[in-house]
Amino acid sequence: MTLARRIIPCLDVDGGRVVKGIEFAGLRDMGDPAELAARYNCEGADEIVVLDISASVEGRATFLETIRRVAAQLNIPLTAGGGIRTMANGRAVLRAGADKVTVNTAALERPQLISELSQQFGAQAVVLSLDVKRKGNSWQAFTHGGRQATGRDAAEWAAEAVSRGAGEILITSIDKDGTRSGFDCELTARIAAAVSVPVIASGGASTYDNFLDVFTAGCADAALAASIFHEETHSIAGLKIFLSERGVPIRMSR
Repeated sequence: MTLARRIIPCLDVDGGRVVKGIEFAGLRDMGDPAELAARYNCEGADEIVVLDISASVEGRATFLETIRRVAAQLNIPLTAGGGIRTMANGRAVLRAGADKVTVNTAALERPQLISELSQQFGAQAVVLSLDVKRKGNSWQAFTHGGRQATGRDAAEWAAEAVSRGAGEILITSIDKDGTRSGFDCELTARIAAAVSVPVIASGGASTYDNFLDVFTAGCADAALAASIFHEETHSIAGLKIFLSERGVPIRMSR
């Protein structure tokens, strides 16, 4: 059985507002997270991701009230993260209404965190977030909102994270983020080949064809985007019709 590919709007939140920039910089206010979540829920999104983009940099736990407000608007899965460093942080996020937690900085600093979360909540609830920059013919994982290089090869780290219990990989290409130049299909395919769990591609979406490319050449299981949905450049319904007509298995809205 072929699983349906997923379309996932992303809410990057800073100071209680949804923001968007280019290559993780130059942030612009895009609106209220709960209002945007409600809109996407009605428009046929398959999931929502909400990320506290400054939590790791500021050394604080994920904001829970925003998660509660967003979750109250949804009847689709919600993934939330940013600043999750402990089991208690992860538990609080799930109790606030998230279905999955995403970890990045703290997992690279202490990989055992992935195992602890997976053993407690199940692999299906643990998403490894990979912020990645290209370096020659490979890609390097970054932490602290894309600010700090780790020296870790992204594909190798993804494979290790899965072995420790991550049930999904969310890849964000820092080079592509906000540029609207298309997903990094080569990166996505490289990670997909290295792991046995679903891979979500993020960074660079602009056109319907970009999504088609990442689902075919990039071997992605899901595609995440922000600006094109926030600014209503493209509709989720229109995107799904486009993909379905080209043979991509997709869950159509009722």
